[in-house]
Amino acid sequence: MATIKLEIVSPDKVVYENDISMLIVRSTGGELGILPHHAPLVAGLVPHAMRIRLGADRDEQLIAVAGGFMEVTPEKITVLATAAEQPIDIDINRAKEAMARAKARIAAFHQGTAEGKDVDIDRAELALRRSIARLRALGSQFEE
Repeated sequence: MATIKLEIVSPDKVVYENDISMLIVRSTGGELGILPHHAPLVAGLVPHAMRIRLGADRDEQLIAVAGGFMEVTPEKITVLATAAEQPIDIDINRAKEAMARAKARIAAFHQGTAEGKDVDIDRAELALRRSIARLRALGSQFEE
């Protein structure tokens, strides 16, 4: 079976490095599936749980990325993530708390409360998307 090298790098470390059969990512232009010998590509990434297929049996591994860029060549995929975490490194309670804080800030903004007038809505929505990506990487079922 053909494989392609995947390297996921965050500012402080190499998060993941392996030969894989397929990568499924969410780019700024939509969802992409990258197979070995893919045409060259550069794409921006949004916060999501990246799906890595390791073999023909469709075993998947999830990695949370907070955004960044991906460069694809026929032999290698390089993901330059603003932040990336494997499920083993994610604290589920911290991720749930971050999601609750982000939801509360967004609600306060939309309700026009005194606390809501100081909310940076773009930042709060990004924090919500990052926390959802982290929980999805854990396989958690939750209400959005």
